[in-house]
Amino acid sequence: MKFQIIDAFSDKIFGGNPAGVVLLDEGQTFPPDDTMLKTAAELRYSETAFIKQLAPEKFQIRYFTPAAEVDLCGHATIGSFGAMAEWNMVSANGSYTLETMAGSLKIEIKDGFVFMEMGEPVNKGVIHEEKKKAELAAVMGIGAEDIIMDPGLVSTGLPDIMMGVSSKEVLNHIKPDFAALSKLSESYQVTGVHAFSLSENGESTADCRNFAPLYDIDEEAATGTSNGALTFYLYEKGIIKPDQTNLFVQGESMKRPSKIMSRLSIADGKPKIYVGGVYKKLAEGEIYI
Repeated sequence: MKFQIIDAFSDKIFGGNPAGVVLLDEGQTFPPDDTMLKTAAELRYSETAFIKQLAPEKFQIRYFTPAAEVDLCGHATIGSFGAMAEWNMVSANGSYTLETMAGSLKIEIKDGFVFMEMGEPVNKGVIHEEKKKAELAAVMGIGAEDIIMDPGLVSTGLPDIMMGVSSKEVLNHIKPDFAALSKLSESYQVTGVHAFSLSENGESTADCRNFAPLYDIDEEAATGTSNGALTFYLYEKGIIKPDQTNLFVQGESMKRPSKIMSRLSIADGKPKIYVGGVYKKLAEGEIYI
C-alpha cells in the first residue's frame, strides 16, 4: 500500500496539521481494524486516513487515531485529497463523493484548495449552569470569568465543546488538566474542547486551540470538524453570516500555524457547511502489511 505524510491547512512544510494517508491497492479490502490501528500508532500522527477507491469520482475513507477509530477527520480528509492529487487520482478542479462513518459527503477541489462538506450540524446542548462552567474553566486552567457565552456542545461529524474565551491572551494561557479533561469529555460524550477567542484585529474570524486527550491528542494544530462546528455555533450566535468566507487560525501555540477556511450556506432551510484549505506533501513511500 502507498502512503504519504501531508501537512493539511498549510502551504508550508512543518505547518498545519500532519496526517498519515494510506491508499489501499486496487481491489483490496480494508485491513483488519487492529492492523489499521497499529499502523496509525506506528505513524504517530493524530489521525491516519485509509482510502479505498469505489469509482472514478467516489471514495471511502476510514480514520484512525493511535487509540481508536473516529467517524470523521477534517484535516485527514484535506490531506487525503491532497495526496490523491499528488498521485493524479483527482483533478485540480473537480467534485467528488466521499463515504465516511459520518455519512456521505461532497468534496470540492478548486485551484489547489480542498473543501469538504461537513456532516449536518447538530446542537447537542448548552452548558449554562454556573457550577458546570466553573468546572470546565478549572479543568482548562482558566477562571470562570474568562469564558464568554455559554459553551455549546456542537457536532458536524464529531462533537466538541465550543468554549469562547475573552481574549487571545487567555486563549494562549490555557493549560488543561488532561486527565480531568478526558473524564469531562467522556461525561459529556464529546471528543474534546475547541477553545477560541474572537479576532481582535479583524484579520481572521477567530483564533483557536483544540484539546482531545480522551483520544490521545493533547492538542491539535488544525481541526476541520471542530472549526465546522464552530462555524455553526457562531452562526447561531449571529456572529457568522451565511455565504461569507470565514478564517480560523489555529496551531500557533504549537508552532504549526494553520489557516482553516469555512463557509455556511442555507439550502432548503437547512445550514450546510464546508471547511477547507491547502496542503503540502512532506513524505511518501510504501507500507508492507
